[in-house]
Amino acid sequence: MNRARLSDPLPAVSDRLRERLAARLAERGIDPATAPVLPNSPEPIPALEAAQKRIPYAYRDAAPQHPQVAAWVRTIAETAVAPAAEDLNAAWGRPGRRRIAHGPSLLLWGGTGIGKTHEAYGAVRALTAAGCGVEWHATTAADLYAEMRYRSGVDPEHMLRRIMRVPLLLLDDLGAAKTSEWTEEITFRLVNWRCQNRLPTIFTTNLPPVRAHHMEKHLPVLRDKVGDRVLSRLSGMCTPVEFTGTDRRFQRA
Repeated sequence: MNRARLSDPLPAVSDRLRERLAARLAERGIDPATAPVLPNSPEPIPALEAAQKRIPYAYRDAAPQHPQVAAWVRTIAETAVAPAAEDLNAAWGRPGRRRIAHGPSLLLWGGTGIGKTHEAYGAVRALTAAGCGVEWHATTAADLYAEMRYRSGVDPEHMLRRIMRVPLLLLDDLGAAKTSEWTEEITFRLVNWRCQNRLPTIFTTNLPPVRAHHMEKHLPVLRDKVGDRVLSRLSGMCTPVEFTGTDRRFQRA
């Protein structure tokens, strides 16, 4: 009589349980050897499913393709912290899912229609699928200024402060809207707050950050649109990523 030892590996399914399963299958006329194998399907990711409802339809399949953008996503995901990580009594209870806290930002720049916004939403989707909580807001610079205009029943100051403090912000088409002293003030307050608090932000713009020697003098640059104070803060908080190529929208047309 063979005796089992503690060092012996345990079977995945005991003989008794295997016999019971085989009997149940036989009752239903199912032969395990010929039964079809169902393909593995990935489990749904609730955060990504929720994000999909807020992402514009054109970008719901977006994924980060540029190496620097993909590296940024990994950095932000790896530095996410548990909500109670900095509490005095952090050992009490479970801290919960890791959330985006602080980190570097991105400045995606290049011509029109070459994939900057697609890449930005791809980064948002990748973060929501990375297992960390992501509270995010996306808007264009033009829409931001429109939302800030005074109108009945709306508190622009409260709205701006909420956007300033969101853990992850996507600000699209920076420098595309008509500028004024008022828009410059809003841009400065937003960028300055996020720079000082190291809140991850993805900026996109069609304009080169500064004028290069080979550029024609009449072509605008981001510095002309946002001013030196904003550009200085963008330089300090962002990794600049240049996109090149032709307009994809024209190619599809």
